[in-house]
Amino acid sequence: MTSSFIPILPKQGMPVTLITGFLGSGKTTLLNHILQNNQNLKVAVLVNEFGDINIDSQLLVSYENGIVELSNGCICCTINDGLVEAVYRILEQEDRVDYLVIETTGVADLLPIILTFVGSELRELTRLDSILTLVDSEMFTPEHFESEAALSQITYADIILLNKTDLVSPDQLAQLESYIKSVKPGAKLLNCQYGQVALPLILDIGLTPLETYQTHEKNHLHSDHHHDHHEHSHHLENDGFISLSFQSDRPFDIVKFEKFIAEQMPEEVFRAKGILWLNGSELRHIFQLSGNRYDMKSDRWKTPPSNQLVFIGRHLDNGKISQQLNDCLVSSETPSKFIKL
Repeated sequence: MTSSFIPILPKQGMPVTLITGFLGSGKTTLLNHILQNNQNLKVAVLVNEFGDINIDSQLLVSYENGIVELSNGCICCTINDGLVEAVYRILEQEDRVDYLVIETTGVADLLPIILTFVGSELRELTRLDSILTLVDSEMFTPEHFESEAALSQITYADIILLNKTDLVSPDQLAQLESYIKSVKPGAKLLNCQYGQVALPLILDIGLTPLETYQTHEKNHLHSDHHHDHHEHSHHLENDGFISLSFQSDRPFDIVKFEKFIAEQMPEEVFRAKGILWLNGSELRHIFQLSGNRYDMKSDRWKTPPSNQLVFIGRHLDNGKISQQLNDCLVSSETPSKFIKL
């Protein structure tokens, strides 16, 4: 974009955009795009963990009180203490924040998040502007992993970004668009690659139908007041999603680990990510897997090396995956070695 993008901000409070989408659809990539192309707009981002935000290190200014400050004026904050508390931390910043972007988890139930903005004290301080749902154009199927959460992300969306369109044929893309329009008639669709989309198309567009949600909130006020957490866990149970963590202070044998990824990875794993310590390499490897695709990027260790992996999927066998990963580790009798590659 060549022109500066500074929306006229309304008196009723800071505009808020929710970014959602299934596991691996490209939410963090879109966040990075927004942060790096903010055009003099002071944007605050709420994320579930800083590790996912892959901002260039030269953009970083400071990290204090759980907030990362960037040299372009943007800030990042985690949602560790709860959504309302995190929003207040942004609102209490000394410098005015122009815009708030929230990245939900890949299996988030959107309704409690929406109602937090239209039905709590945040209603007076913020304005829910739009809900953006990213879709992985290659991996999406009508079954969409039989997930309630994934379906609700489509039905609640104000704009649906069909991401990774470079990985599908025009016919596949047309079928996908047709299917999504059948689920969400009148859906606004944008096609993109790597989350690259002009910001005026997605920020400060005033598309969220607040009246609809305010009516919903009134109808559920008496029964729903203490219900958000229950709703969230209920849909996760229905979807069968669980998250498994694996840590080790021994490196992986690179051949065994690659064989695990290629031949033994359970089909029920939809997403995996983590930091890898591979025997024979002095670099830290950042591992990302989505569906049947994975990639690894490398950089220097800033901490003592170790393996830290997270797997997200349905009906996972914790014991079996842990055993398979343990079998990939270099045996304790074998000295782990660093060879400059």
